Amino acid sequence: QVQLVESGGGLVQAGGSLRLSCAASGRSFSTYIMAWFRQAPGKEREFVAAISWSGGNTYYVDSVKGRFTISGDNVENTVFLQMNSLKPEDTAVYYCAASRRSVGVTSLLYDYWGQGTRVTVSS
Repeated sequence: QVQLVESGGGLVQAGGSLRLSCAASGRSFSTYIMAWFRQAPGKEREFVAAISWSGGNTYYVDSVKGRFTISGDNVENTVFLQMNSLKPEDTAVYYCAASRRSVGVTSLLYDYWGQGTRVTVSS
């Protein structure tokens, strides 16, 4: 049974940092694209960042470039999202996702999802 389990969310002041983790289990993800999405209250789910474990390439939405870093440990099957210089507009539930196909910003490309971890950034 495939599982993606996120952790690391919480409440932080603007300018602070958080590190999210996504533990993947149930199969090998070595050929998958692993991504983070987020969904703020009243808004649609949006792509944040992705990493290709096979090539190590990374991708970011413009609003987080220079502040967030996605990385992975393919021995432990864990993906991380280091978030620095957090802003109130980063407040959302953050979801980990895995795609067998390719990198993309649409959630339809992703086959597996975690339950999400909440991030709240206070001003």
